[in-house]
Amino acid sequence: MKNVAVIGAGTMGNGIAHTFAQFDYKVQLIDISQASLDRGMTTITKNLDRMVAKEKISEEDKARTLGNITTYTSLEEGVEYASLVVEAATENVNLKLKIFEDLDKLCPDDTILATNTSSISITQIAAVTSRPEMVIGMHFMNPVPIMKLVEIIKGYNTSQETYATVAEISEKLNKVPVEVNDYPGFVANRILMPMINEAIETLYNGVAGVQEIDTVMKLGMAHPMGPLQLADFIGLDVCLSILNVMYEGFKNPKYAPCPLLVNMVMAGKLGVKSGEGFYDYSESRKAEKVAAMFA
Repeated sequence: MKNVAVIGAGTMGNGIAHTFAQFDYKVQLIDISQASLDRGMTTITKNLDRMVAKEKISEEDKARTLGNITTYTSLEEGVEYASLVVEAATENVNLKLKIFEDLDKLCPDDTILATNTSSISITQIAAVTSRPEMVIGMHFMNPVPIMKLVEIIKGYNTSQETYATVAEISEKLNKVPVEVNDYPGFVANRILMPMINEAIETLYNGVAGVQEIDTVMKLGMAHPMGPLQLADFIGLDVCLSILNVMYEGFKNPKYAPCPLLVNMVMAGKLGVKSGEGFYDYSESRKAEKVAAMFA
């Protein structure tokens, strides 16, 4: 189980690839875009440089980690020898179903197919394959190299052997695997997303401003990051997608996304990834902060 294919070089995908490579797995990082792969590898390199600067790893560790990652734009070539695949593509159900249909045809018969989905049914994903007993959720937290939790989600047909293998791999990555059953949002997002949505509702209703809401939760509830800032880091489009999955799955109005969230996503205000969400992450804003430091 030393060859791991990771599909998607975005925030979660490059973090997952980094983590496996750091623990000496041979990683095939796959994306349809070479530009995305290049950005992903740049991010991994910067994160490793940060770890070197903090003396958490050596330059030799960094070089070894980067040497363990090979990039591919071809799914077929990337998964040819994979013992485990971890899919970390966009949180879109139709895209994931298509990827798993293709993986089922392209991967060796004994390859475990895992998805990093944060809300979509593992049972639904597994149903498009001929190996549902070998399909499982492996939900890492962001930033992957730092966060300890991995939610391991068993679909209706996931075998105990598959679960045990993935849990063991998680522990080898110095993570803490937690077994979760297959319901919309699983555990992490079933609890987190309604809180984020309620924080957005609180802003929408004019109860308090962005910084005030986040300050209350940080200082009053000991959260390291306020819910609105956290939403920006997750991506407002991702938050909306997860809430929609839970709303459709439970048919319960308490999961209905706040209209402000819907409008912000439609306007392209997605958080850190777009440069603006509840906070401003643009280059001009960064320049203002630097200038203020030396004023």
